[in-house]
Amino acid sequence: MDIREIAKRAKVSTATVSRTINRVPTVDPQLAKRVWKVVDELGYYPNTQARALVSGKTRIFGLIVSEITNPFFPEIVQSFEDIAVQHNYEILLTSTIHEPKRMESSVRRMIERRVEGVAVLTFGMEESLVADLRFRKVPLVFVDVGPPVPHVSNIRINYQHGIRQAVQHLAALRHQRIAFVSGPLALKSAQARKAAFAESMREIGMRVDPELIFEGDHTMEGGIRALKHLAQLPSRPTAIMCSNDMTAIGVMREAYDFGISIPQELSVVGFDDVRLAQFMIPPLTTVQMSQSQLAKLAFKALLDQVESDKPPATGIEYLLDTSLVLRKSTALAPSSSGRSE
Repeated sequence: MDIREIAKRAKVSTATVSRTINRVPTVDPQLAKRVWKVVDELGYYPNTQARALVSGKTRIFGLIVSEITNPFFPEIVQSFEDIAVQHNYEILLTSTIHEPKRMESSVRRMIERRVEGVAVLTFGMEESLVADLRFRKVPLVFVDVGPPVPHVSNIRINYQHGIRQAVQHLAALRHQRIAFVSGPLALKSAQARKAAFAESMREIGMRVDPELIFEGDHTMEGGIRALKHLAQLPSRPTAIMCSNDMTAIGVMREAYDFGISIPQELSVVGFDDVRLAQFMIPPLTTVQMSQSQLAKLAFKALLDQVESDKPPATGIEYLLDTSLVLRKSTALAPSSSGRSE
């Protein structure tokens, strides 16, 4: 079955069939309707590889995430794919698990598949690892680390806004000893969240106590280790802010084992607002960084580049805001006389 048979049955030229299947907008609507009717009747599926060879367009976008098992990323993937389908694009998905060699393998596979653009939503994978894509002038979009060069867009996260709200919220609840559990500080995104926390504390005249800063790894296990450490300090914190929700969930899990009630004895705040956060007991107060909005911005950035005749010399920057979502894992700080140290 090929387009010649479709053209014969629809009583149109093969060129009309080709333009219809490729969704060229100048095709006469009545002719296109006849073509699609025959396509449906015959169950015809275009040979996308052959079509790509002719047009030079694969209509495939690459999507690279850190780890698909982290609940933050599936919603990004789903939203990105939904938008791609709406625009008649496919996605080639891979996760790096923070391994440079795996990243290099992913990049090579995407080059072989001739992707038209790649969204690198890894929160810390260095731009040097995708030199091959830049060399081939493949449009790229990064989070926070995109360099100001042609063919590269950058989504800048406004960590400060949501974290400032969280710190002010805890201060209003009379918390004096506020701990912060960061992500791995080799990641620029983790550094940015830690810096936003320190700046927000300074803004309201509160001291950042070095013993209340713990470097985690953005996992539940890291949150468990953080709580074990912080709970055994001579003067433990009354509130803990975490660099992501998975860390906060680990903190809450270990607090249960320590017999520390949340939020009566310890307030906990996360970051990301993964879907799981609202189903915790108690539901987790967190800073929302919309995964669906991040996916929309990433797809828009790639599409804008693909459809642009001349990319800007310094790329394009997009801004994603953050905001506090109040639930039930925060409360008034316990009085010093009512706490066990």
